[in-house]
Amino acid sequence: MSATETIATREAAATKAKEKSLLSPRFYTTDFKAMDRLDVSPIRAEWDKMMAEYEGDNNHDHFQRDALFAQEVAEVFSQVSPELRQEFLDFLISSLTSEFSGCILYNEIQKNIENPDIKGLMRYMARDESRHAGFINQSLKDFGLGIDLGDLKRTKAYTFFKPKYIFYATYLSEKIGYARYITIFRQLERNPDKRFHPIFRWFERWCNDEFRHGESFALIMRAQPHLLRGGNLLWIRFFLLAVYATMYVRDHTRPMLHHAMGLDSDTYDHEVFRITNEISKQVFPVSLDIDSPVFKRGLERLYSLQTRLDQAKARGGLGGKLTQAWCAAQAAVTFARLYLLPVKRHALPQQVRMAPAW
Repeated sequence: MSATETIATREAAATKAKEKSLLSPRFYTTDFKAMDRLDVSPIRAEWDKMMAEYEGDNNHDHFQRDALFAQEVAEVFSQVSPELRQEFLDFLISSLTSEFSGCILYNEIQKNIENPDIKGLMRYMARDESRHAGFINQSLKDFGLGIDLGDLKRTKAYTFFKPKYIFYATYLSEKIGYARYITIFRQLERNPDKRFHPIFRWFERWCNDEFRHGESFALIMRAQPHLLRGGNLLWIRFFLLAVYATMYVRDHTRPMLHHAMGLDSDTYDHEVFRITNEISKQVFPVSLDIDSPVFKRGLERLYSLQTRLDQAKARGGLGGKLTQAWCAAQAAVTFARLYLLPVKRHALPQQVRMAPAW
């Protein structure tokens, strides 16, 4: 199911959540024995402070809908166009799948290891992600499109990632999630008339959970310095580009969603990249040159190719399949060219934790 297909039934919503594509969120599993061997003693003071914050659980009462929620859905969201409604539902399903993916991964790690530091961290993060997924699912249920999370866990395909890939990818996913949510929240605080659904009012404290989760992986990586040098820099570059490119292409398939908020998709995405780049300098010694005209043109080409691929898939037949194969090959070449662009290098700061700055 592509982003342009109608989501009108629970079955269609479930199919969208289970979708397996380069743009759809995935479920992951990893090497539990390797996770069990992680040592955080080099950053013990920062780790203990972070764990105390998790235990304090300052968001424990945040993900509960207030009395105005249903009223705003009825009075404001009911006025949006059918096309915007579809893009918003696609956004909700993608967000739910991403949050629930984290919940499953963190819960499986904590069940399969004995390391008390990592086990405790994963338990707290699974708790947070479960709340996020459940809160989004409540909004889907408003439209009769609630996802059966138990069925999703049983039937969606899983991808095996080595622990270091989990660290790189999840760190970036959490940090870019923070940047996305805070940018949207502040835009709608400045322009409350453009808040077409009440869920956006929850984004400020929600994004602080995302930020803290990213900090958790930052501490793990700073405690294992070999992950941040040598050949691993090539993997860091890969995941930086993969996360940015996926976000860019996915966002540009939902142009009305950003327009309704008073945002331009290009401007919004590059602002999120800027925030994420600055944050990731805390832990990664390289960052992408997001201001390069070649970088921007490469992302535009990836989106153009994805659009043609979706059209060919909808058309079907032999011609459609040949076009899909051509688009996929051209996208791989474009991604490779972007990967080979020069990166910016910098020394890591002495501090190993950052406070949200935006």
